[in-house]
Amino acid sequence: MTTSECDLLWFRRDLRLADHPALMAAAATGLPVIPVFVWDVQETPAPGAASGWWLHQSLERLDAALRAKGSSLIVRRGPAAETLAALAAETHARRIFGDRVFEPGALECEAEVERRLHAQGVALEGFNGSLLFEPGSIRNTAGRPFQVFTPFWRACWNLRGEMRQPLSEPGKIPAPDKWPESLTIAELKLEPRIDWAAGIRAAWTPGEKTARERLRKFAEDGVSRYGAERDRPDQEGTSRLSPHLHFGEISPVEVWRAVADRSGAEGYLRQLAWREFSYHLLCAHPETVREPFQARFRAFPWRRNRRRLQAWQRGQTGYPYVDAAMRELWTTGWMHNRARMAVASFLVKHLLIPWQDGAAWFLDTLVDADLANNTMGWQWTAGCGVDVVPYFRVFNPVLQGEKFDRAGEYVRRWVPELGGLPANWIHQPWAAPPWALAEAKVKLGDTYPLPIVDHATARAEALEAFGVMKEAADRI
Repeated sequence: MTTSECDLLWFRRDLRLADHPALMAAAATGLPVIPVFVWDVQETPAPGAASGWWLHQSLERLDAALRAKGSSLIVRRGPAAETLAALAAETHARRIFGDRVFEPGALECEAEVERRLHAQGVALEGFNGSLLFEPGSIRNTAGRPFQVFTPFWRACWNLRGEMRQPLSEPGKIPAPDKWPESLTIAELKLEPRIDWAAGIRAAWTPGEKTARERLRKFAEDGVSRYGAERDRPDQEGTSRLSPHLHFGEISPVEVWRAVADRSGAEGYLRQLAWREFSYHLLCAHPETVREPFQARFRAFPWRRNRRRLQAWQRGQTGYPYVDAAMRELWTTGWMHNRARMAVASFLVKHLLIPWQDGAAWFLDTLVDADLANNTMGWQWTAGCGVDVVPYFRVFNPVLQGEKFDRAGEYVRRWVPELGGLPANWIHQPWAAPPWALAEAKVKLGDTYPLPIVDHATARAEALEAFGVMKEAADRI
């Protein structure tokens, strides 16, 4: 127990020291600051296995960074309202500074924490460090949230001059005279009991230091090539900052400021704005985590097929481009955005499996399992969200592969059993002549599966299902 007044700093999703408004506000008071992380599984759905692994590593690096500033991370477990109220009483804290998380469960948790603290005379001061603009602050001429991205993007662009400058990290964080008790990060049991994460460890190094270095390299060398390479999963054409942004190891403001003046930056900034758009929509329509934005899609005749769902999850659909992407996801916890659209379209329009099943799988397996982006992306692909691709547009997985993986290198990397096929057959091995399959040592139905659905038949069935939905919706 501390013997003098102090402030608490509630780390939630912004797991960094630089450009952290809540941290800077706490440090500016001159009082001792006690950083705390509360593991509250009631606040939001428990993270998937991949993001749980990342969170463990990120917290370890945050604690090390705090210790270098003369501070430390206190780790507690339990309902956030009860836990923070008890810690405030224990440490004589009168204020809690925290970073805000703009997700439905997190906002409800914040409101409950504020009510509980207010009852014992403790103030909660929340700060936006995870978005460019506060949700609700950007509205259309009718005063409502935007539902189309392009005008939202124009509004963001017009407001760029009002965007704050990134904040420096404090030189030292005032420490209390005595630290309260803390769990170890390992006691949160965020990492999987069975160590399957070798591929993720090889692909990623979590933490603020890595995020800043990745941003520096992208700003210097990558953003100018982004427009030409961003749709190529066989190339390192994207920033790969998404998990670092999700866990707040770097702020979107810092990313924007780092690339805004670079040649060719607008295409990348649009992607930051798309992330922003997703959060603003989720705050305005929290029900879309589970329900389609377009009510008529509640009548869509989805099909539950566990065997086909598992084939998709395991990268065994018989469509090499789809399978490569799903295997990359399983191995590394990440998937290129262009590939995400293709595999999502395949699940909902070739297999007619509900988009919610795909969204749940992504949340479990992605290291950047971002609720807003994930929900928006799946609803967009399914055709049931806002500003969507038309439902009748069904991506052809063969043409997608031929267009964005022309030489077949992406498929060869993740579907090595097809590695010997020439580029003109690698995206449709079932069409290859027997001699080509024999030379590549490919036995369809044995070393690599035959397609679980025929594209033309699946497309026709998808359009038929869309017609059934429209008729059902018209009768309501």
